[in-house]
Amino acid sequence: MNFIRKTKELLLVHTAMHRVTLTENINIMLTPQFYTTKKEVLPIKYAYQAKKIAPSLFEGLLEEGGSYEYTVSNDGDTWTFIAYDIEKIADFLASKGIGADKISKLYFAQQSVDRFTAPLALSDKESLVNIDDTVVVVPSIVLEDKGEASLAFDKNFTPKTSGVSVKTGGMTKSMFTQSQALTIAAVLALFAGMFAVEGSRYDGGNKADEETLQALYESYPSLESSYTRAGIVEKYRNINTLERKKRETIKTLSHMIFKGVTLTSAHLDEKRFNAHFSCDNEEVANRVKALAKKSHYNTSKAKNSNDLTVEGAL
Repeated sequence: MNFIRKTKELLLVHTAMHRVTLTENINIMLTPQFYTTKKEVLPIKYAYQAKKIAPSLFEGLLEEGGSYEYTVSNDGDTWTFIAYDIEKIADFLASKGIGADKISKLYFAQQSVDRFTAPLALSDKESLVNIDDTVVVVPSIVLEDKGEASLAFDKNFTPKTSGVSVKTGGMTKSMFTQSQALTIAAVLALFAGMFAVEGSRYDGGNKADEETLQALYESYPSLESSYTRAGIVEKYRNINTLERKKRETIKTLSHMIFKGVTLTSAHLDEKRFNAHFSCDNEEVANRVKALAKKSHYNTSKAKNSNDLTVEGAL
């Protein structure tokens, strides 16, 4: 009996690849066309510390508007950072017939840098080569004079280091990234805690309220009239309903705040509300507009701008 786990096939993904048809799950290795690498000598010990500073290291190196995630590794004090846009990668893979359900792990060519002992041809025009321990794409024409044979790519290129899991790497298309989803969840948890505390406070105050009510009855006998009490109850029921609607509106508007969106102003009164959102690009603005439409709110867009005004009735 063979107890050795079978290594899945490894598919090299590059921009010049042909569409494929998959019958079983595979691992994916991405060329540098889908990620950006940066090396830094840093006096830190742990990967979680490196990930925290990764965004600042790539400032100005990445396309604006991307939804970037980071993976890190180290050799002594030298840390290798890889930045990648999982949404763009997912879109490209889907266009080549590779669904998220067929991917076991995602790897980066840089993770197998030691395997690139010679050029590896991607097409007639481009090859992968190892330059100063960094895998890069170069025009094949610059290698013709060297007469080096191209490496054969197979599953032996699978890195020993961990890859990006499809389940945790955000390969499934979503309006929010994992970090944004966690932020929203934290906000909702905060609201839930606030409401729980308020509920507990009101419940604990019932006895005191009864005592106060009895004192009022003694001081103001007219309050014992059911007609009078009904009018007071109806008045404060309306106030409570309005306040609840305001809280629900604020909660809905908070869902429209994610990466690329800034709430610049908001106004609520007894009948209506309006909120002004500043959006980084048209795609982000369309997401906000879709959320507003789902809640039956009206939106208007500023001329020559991606800013949106969302308004509605309470």
